[in-house]
Amino acid sequence: MSNFLRSFLVVVWFGLAAVLIAGLLLWVSSVLRPSKPTREKMLTYESGVDPVGEGWSQSQVRYYIFALLFVIFDIEAVFIFPWATQLERYGMFGLVEMAIFVFVLLLGLVYAWRKRVLRWV
Repeated sequence: MSNFLRSFLVVVWFGLAAVLIAGLLLWVSSVLRPSKPTREKMLTYESGVDPVGEGWSQSQVRYYIFALLFVIFDIEAVFIFPWATQLERYGMFGLVEMAIFVFVLLLGLVYAWRKRVLRWV
C-alpha cells in the first residue's frame, strides 16, 4: 500500500471514529434523559409569550435581499485582507486587479441603491 493511500486510510479511520462516537453519545443521551411529554410541553414557545393566531406569516423579500447584499460585501473583506497583506508581492498588477474588483462591487452597490433595496423599512 502506498503512503498516500495509507494516510488517506488514517483520515477515513478518524472520520469513522468521530461518527461512531457521536452516534454513541446521542444514543446514550436518548436512553438516560427523562421523556415525559405533556400538552404544555408540546406547545410552541417564543419569548415567553403564548402563540396567538397562525404560526405562518409572509415575510417581505427585501429582508432577504438585504441579507444577501450583506453576505456579498462581507465576503469582499475575505478577498481584500489577503491581498492587503501581500501587496508588495503582487505589485501594480495586484493593485489594478483589486481596483477592478472593488469597482465591480461598487457598481453592484449603486445598482442596489438605485433599486431602493437598501431601504430597511
